[in-house]
Amino acid sequence: MNLLFFLCGLIAVVFVLFISIYLIISGLPAIKEIGLVDFLFGTKWASTAAEPSFGILPFILTSIYGTAGAIVLGVPVGFMTAVFLAKIAPPKLAAAVRTAVDLLAGIPSVVYGLIGMMVLVPAVRELFNLPDGASLFCAIIVLAIMILPSIISVSETALKAVPKEYEEASLALGATHIETVFRVSVPAASSGIAASVVLGIGRAIGEAMAVIMVAGNVANMPSLFSSVRFLTTAVASEMSYASGLQRQALFSIALVLFLFIMLINVILNTLLKRKKG
Repeated sequence: MNLLFFLCGLIAVVFVLFISIYLIISGLPAIKEIGLVDFLFGTKWASTAAEPSFGILPFILTSIYGTAGAIVLGVPVGFMTAVFLAKIAPPKLAAAVRTAVDLLAGIPSVVYGLIGMMVLVPAVRELFNLPDGASLFCAIIVLAIMILPSIISVSETALKAVPKEYEEASLALGATHIETVFRVSVPAASSGIAASVVLGIGRAIGEAMAVIMVAGNVANMPSLFSSVRFLTTAVASEMSYASGLQRQALFSIALVLFLFIMLINVILNTLLKRKKG
Protein backbone atom coordinates (compact mmCIF):
# COMPACT_ATOMS: atom_id res chain seq x y z
CA MET A 1 0.00 0.00 0.00
CA ASN A 2 2.88 2.37 0.71
CA LEU A 3 4.19 1.75 -2.80
CA LEU A 4 0.72 2.33 -4.28
CA PHE A 5 0.29 5.62 -2.45
CA PHE A 6 3.79 6.69 -3.46
CA LEU A 7 3.05 5.94 -7.12
CA CYS A 8 -0.21 7.90 -7.00
CA GLY A 9 1.56 10.90 -5.50
CA LEU A 10 4.39 10.58 -8.01
CA ILE A 11 1.95 10.50 -10.93
CA ALA A 12 0.34 13.73 -9.72
CA VAL A 13 3.73 15.45 -9.46
CA VAL A 14 4.77 14.17 -12.90
CA PHE A 15 1.60 15.58 -14.49
CA VAL A 16 2.20 19.00 -12.91
CA LEU A 17 5.82 18.99 -14.10
CA PHE A 18 4.80 17.89 -17.59
CA ILE A 19 2.23 20.70 -17.88
CA SER A 20 4.72 23.24 -16.54
CA ILE A 21 7.48 22.21 -18.93
CA TYR A 22 5.13 22.06 -21.92
CA LEU A 23 3.72 25.55 -21.25
CA ILE A 24 7.21 27.00 -20.73
CA ILE A 25 8.53 25.48 -23.97
CA SER A 26 5.44 26.55 -25.94
CA GLY A 27 5.01 30.00 -24.39
CA LEU A 28 8.51 31.44 -24.20
CA PRO A 29 9.17 31.84 -27.97
CA ALA A 30 6.34 34.34 -28.41
CA ILE A 31 7.38 36.31 -25.32
CA LYS A 32 10.93 36.52 -26.66
CA GLU A 33 9.75 37.68 -30.08
CA ILE A 34 7.16 40.18 -28.84
CA GLY A 35 9.12 41.35 -25.82
CA LEU A 36 8.20 40.71 -22.20
CA VAL A 37 7.23 44.32 -21.44
CA ASP A 38 5.20 44.76 -24.63
CA PHE A 39 3.46 41.44 -24.06
CA LEU A 40 2.56 41.90 -20.39
CA PHE A 41 1.93 45.65 -20.36
CA GLY A 42 0.69 46.33 -23.87
CA THR A 43 -2.88 47.64 -23.89
CA LYS A 44 -3.88 46.54 -27.39
CA TRP A 45 -4.63 43.04 -28.64
CA ALA A 46 -5.08 42.80 -32.41
CA SER A 47 -3.72 39.39 -33.33
CA THR A 48 -5.24 39.28 -36.81
CA ALA A 49 -4.50 42.86 -37.92
CA ALA A 50 -2.13 43.71 -40.76
CA GLU A 51 0.27 44.95 -38.09
CA PRO A 52 -0.61 42.68 -35.16
CA SER A 53 -0.40 43.75 -31.53
CA PHE A 54 -0.11 41.28 -28.68
CA GLY A 55 -0.58 43.26 -25.48
CA ILE A 56 -2.40 41.26 -22.80
CA LEU A 57 -2.68 43.83 -20.01
CA PRO A 58 -6.47 44.15 -20.56
CA PHE A 59 -6.81 40.37 -20.17
CA ILE A 60 -4.66 40.29 -17.04
CA LEU A 61 -6.52 43.13 -15.33
CA THR A 62 -9.90 41.71 -16.34
CA SER A 63 -9.01 38.29 -14.91
CA ILE A 64 -7.75 39.88 -11.68
CA TYR A 65 -10.82 42.11 -11.26
CA GLY A 66 -13.24 39.35 -12.21
CA THR A 67 -11.68 36.80 -9.88
CA ALA A 68 -11.42 39.32 -7.02
CA GLY A 69 -15.06 40.31 -7.47
CA ALA A 70 -16.18 36.69 -7.50
CA ILE A 71 -14.18 35.96 -4.34
CA VAL A 72 -15.54 39.05 -2.56
CA LEU A 73 -19.10 37.95 -3.32
CA GLY A 74 -18.74 34.18 -3.20
CA VAL A 75 -16.44 33.54 -0.22
CA PRO A 76 -18.61 35.16 2.48
CA VAL A 77 -21.75 33.46 1.19
CA GLY A 78 -20.02 30.08 0.84
CA PHE A 79 -18.29 30.34 4.22
CA MET A 80 -21.45 31.30 6.10
CA THR A 81 -23.37 28.52 4.35
CA ALA A 82 -20.70 26.01 5.41
CA VAL A 83 -20.90 27.23 9.02
CA PHE A 84 -24.68 26.92 8.89
CA LEU A 85 -24.56 23.37 7.51
CA ALA A 86 -21.79 22.13 9.82
CA LYS A 87 -22.70 23.76 13.13
CA ILE A 88 -26.16 25.33 13.15
CA ALA A 89 -28.69 23.74 10.79
CA PRO A 90 -30.93 20.85 11.92
CA PRO A 91 -29.87 17.54 10.31
CA LYS A 92 -32.84 17.32 7.93
CA LEU A 93 -32.47 20.90 6.71
CA ALA A 94 -28.71 20.48 6.39
CA ALA A 95 -29.20 17.34 4.28
CA ALA A 96 -31.59 19.18 1.95
CA VAL A 97 -29.27 22.18 1.53
CA ARG A 98 -26.27 19.88 1.04
CA THR A 99 -28.12 18.07 -1.74
CA ALA A 100 -28.81 21.39 -3.45
CA VAL A 101 -25.13 22.34 -3.15
CA ASP A 102 -24.10 19.01 -4.68
CA LEU A 103 -26.51 19.57 -7.57
CA LEU A 104 -25.07 23.06 -8.03
CA ALA A 105 -21.61 21.52 -8.33
CA GLY A 106 -22.81 19.10 -10.99
CA ILE A 107 -24.23 21.73 -13.35
CA PRO A 108 -21.98 22.13 -16.45
CA SER A 109 -20.37 25.52 -16.89
CA VAL A 110 -22.06 25.98 -20.26
CA VAL A 111 -25.44 25.84 -18.49
CA TYR A 112 -24.35 28.59 -16.12
CA GLY A 113 -23.30 30.61 -19.14
CA LEU A 114 -26.55 29.93 -20.98
CA ILE A 115 -28.72 30.98 -18.04
CA GLY A 116 -26.55 34.03 -17.50
CA MET A 117 -26.82 34.98 -21.17
CA MET A 118 -30.60 34.50 -21.30
CA VAL A 119 -31.55 35.89 -17.87
CA LEU A 120 -28.76 37.90 -16.25
CA VAL A 121 -27.44 39.81 -19.29
CA PRO A 122 -30.88 41.18 -20.36
CA ALA A 123 -31.70 42.03 -16.73
CA VAL A 124 -28.45 44.01 -16.32
CA ARG A 125 -29.08 45.76 -19.64
CA GLU A 126 -32.57 46.87 -18.57
CA LEU A 127 -31.63 47.66 -14.97
CA PHE A 128 -28.67 49.89 -15.79
CA ASN A 129 -29.98 51.14 -19.17
CA LEU A 130 -26.98 49.80 -21.11
CA PRO A 131 -26.68 49.17 -24.86
CA ASP A 132 -25.40 45.66 -24.10
CA GLY A 133 -25.68 43.81 -20.79
CA ALA A 134 -22.75 41.46 -21.47
CA SER A 135 -20.10 42.85 -19.12
CA LEU A 136 -17.57 42.26 -16.39
CA PHE A 137 -20.37 42.66 -13.84
CA CYS A 138 -22.29 39.70 -15.28
CA ALA A 139 -19.12 37.60 -15.33
CA ILE A 140 -18.47 38.37 -11.65
CA ILE A 141 -22.01 37.31 -10.68
CA VAL A 142 -21.79 34.05 -12.64
CA LEU A 143 -18.32 33.20 -11.29
CA ALA A 144 -19.43 33.95 -7.71
CA ILE A 145 -22.24 31.41 -8.08
CA MET A 146 -19.97 28.84 -9.72
CA ILE A 147 -17.39 28.84 -6.92
CA LEU A 148 -19.95 28.37 -4.15
CA PRO A 149 -20.04 24.52 -4.23
CA SER A 150 -16.26 24.19 -3.83
CA ILE A 151 -16.10 26.66 -0.96
CA ILE A 152 -19.11 25.23 0.84
CA SER A 153 -18.12 21.57 0.56
CA VAL A 154 -14.46 21.93 1.56
CA SER A 155 -15.18 24.43 4.35
CA GLU A 156 -17.95 22.25 5.79
CA THR A 157 -15.65 19.21 5.80
CA ALA A 158 -12.94 21.22 7.57
CA LEU A 159 -15.38 22.48 10.21
CA LYS A 160 -16.71 18.99 10.87
CA ALA A 161 -13.15 17.72 11.34
CA VAL A 162 -12.53 20.02 14.33
CA PRO A 163 -12.28 17.83 17.49
CA LYS A 164 -15.37 18.01 19.68
CA GLU A 165 -13.14 18.53 22.73
CA TYR A 166 -12.25 22.03 21.50
CA GLU A 167 -15.88 23.08 21.38
CA GLU A 168 -16.78 21.36 24.64
CA ALA A 169 -13.94 23.15 26.42
CA SER A 170 -15.10 26.49 25.04
CA LEU A 171 -18.69 25.87 26.12
CA ALA A 172 -17.51 24.77 29.57
CA LEU A 173 -15.73 28.10 29.97
CA GLY A 174 -19.02 29.92 29.41
CA ALA A 175 -18.86 30.82 25.71
CA THR A 176 -22.08 30.71 23.71
CA HIS A 177 -22.54 28.34 20.79
CA ILE A 178 -22.01 31.10 18.19
CA GLU A 179 -18.91 32.39 20.02
CA THR A 180 -17.53 28.84 20.09
CA VAL A 181 -18.14 28.40 16.38
CA PHE A 182 -16.41 31.62 15.31
CA ARG A 183 -13.67 31.78 17.95
CA VAL A 184 -12.76 28.11 18.25
CA SER A 185 -14.08 25.98 15.38
CA VAL A 186 -13.38 28.42 12.54
CA PRO A 187 -9.75 29.19 13.59
CA ALA A 188 -9.11 25.47 14.05
CA ALA A 189 -10.44 24.80 10.53
CA SER A 190 -8.66 27.78 8.95
CA SER A 191 -6.35 25.66 6.78
CA GLY A 192 -9.29 23.79 5.25
CA ILE A 193 -11.23 27.01 4.72
CA ALA A 194 -8.18 28.55 3.04
CA ALA A 195 -7.96 25.47 0.80
CA SER A 196 -11.58 26.06 -0.23
CA VAL A 197 -10.74 29.65 -1.14
CA VAL A 198 -7.80 28.43 -3.25
CA LEU A 199 -10.11 26.03 -5.08
CA GLY A 200 -12.61 28.83 -5.60
CA ILE A 201 -9.93 31.13 -7.00
CA GLY A 202 -8.71 28.37 -9.31
CA ARG A 203 -12.26 27.75 -10.55
CA ALA A 204 -12.92 31.46 -11.08
CA ILE A 205 -9.67 32.35 -12.83
CA GLY A 206 -9.72 29.19 -14.96
CA GLU A 207 -13.33 29.35 -16.17
CA ALA A 208 -13.83 30.04 -19.87
CA MET A 209 -17.11 28.78 -21.29
CA ALA A 210 -19.53 30.53 -18.94
CA VAL A 211 -17.49 33.73 -18.97
CA ILE A 212 -17.28 33.93 -22.76
CA MET A 213 -21.09 33.80 -22.91
CA VAL A 214 -21.78 36.64 -20.47
CA ALA A 215 -18.75 38.95 -20.62
CA GLY A 216 -18.98 40.05 -24.27
CA ASN A 217 -15.50 38.78 -25.24
CA VAL A 218 -14.13 42.14 -26.43
CA ALA A 219 -10.50 43.04 -25.74
CA ASN A 220 -11.24 46.24 -23.78
CA MET A 221 -9.55 47.57 -20.68
CA PRO A 222 -11.70 46.38 -17.78
CA SER A 223 -14.76 48.39 -16.78
CA LEU A 224 -17.62 47.07 -14.67
CA PHE A 225 -20.33 47.54 -17.28
CA SER A 226 -18.39 47.10 -20.53
CA SER A 227 -17.65 44.00 -22.60
CA VAL A 228 -14.35 42.42 -21.62
CA ARG A 229 -12.17 39.42 -22.34
CA PHE A 230 -10.47 37.21 -19.74
CA LEU A 231 -7.18 35.34 -20.15
CA THR A 232 -9.07 32.07 -20.51
CA THR A 233 -11.54 33.39 -23.07
CA ALA A 234 -8.72 34.92 -25.12
CA VAL A 235 -7.23 31.45 -25.55
CA ALA A 236 -10.56 29.70 -26.10
CA SER A 237 -11.88 32.17 -28.67
CA GLU A 238 -8.84 32.19 -30.97
CA MET A 239 -7.05 28.87 -30.61
CA SER A 240 -9.23 27.08 -33.19
CA TYR A 241 -7.96 29.23 -36.08
CA ALA A 242 -4.67 30.61 -34.74
CA SER A 243 -1.34 29.94 -36.41
CA GLY A 244 2.22 31.18 -36.30
CA LEU A 245 3.00 33.91 -33.81
CA GLN A 246 -0.65 34.27 -32.86
CA ARG A 247 -0.80 30.63 -31.76
CA GLN A 248 2.46 30.97 -29.84
CA ALA A 249 1.09 34.08 -28.10
CA LEU A 250 -1.97 32.13 -26.98
CA PHE A 251 0.33 29.55 -25.38
CA SER A 252 2.10 32.45 -23.69
CA ILE A 253 -1.24 33.60 -22.28
CA ALA A 254 -1.81 30.10 -20.93
CA LEU A 255 1.64 30.23 -19.31
CA VAL A 256 0.79 33.56 -17.63
CA LEU A 257 -2.49 32.10 -16.38
CA PHE A 258 -0.69 29.05 -14.99
CA LEU A 259 1.84 31.25 -13.20
CA PHE A 260 -0.99 33.33 -11.71
CA ILE A 261 -2.57 30.26 -10.16
CA MET A 262 0.76 29.01 -8.85
CA LEU A 263 1.52 32.44 -7.35
CA ILE A 264 -1.84 32.56 -5.58
CA ASN A 265 -1.22 29.12 -4.08
CA VAL A 266 2.23 30.11 -2.86
CA ILE A 267 0.98 33.36 -1.29
CA LEU A 268 -1.92 31.71 0.54
CA ASN A 269 0.25 28.84 1.81
CA THR A 270 2.86 31.33 3.02
CA LEU A 271 0.23 33.35 4.88
CA LEU A 272 -1.13 30.20 6.53
CA LYS A 273 2.31 29.08 7.66
CA ARG A 274 3.01 32.50 9.17
CA LYS A 275 -0.31 32.40 11.00
CA LYS A 276 0.42 28.96 12.45
CA GLY A 277 3.92 30.04 13.41
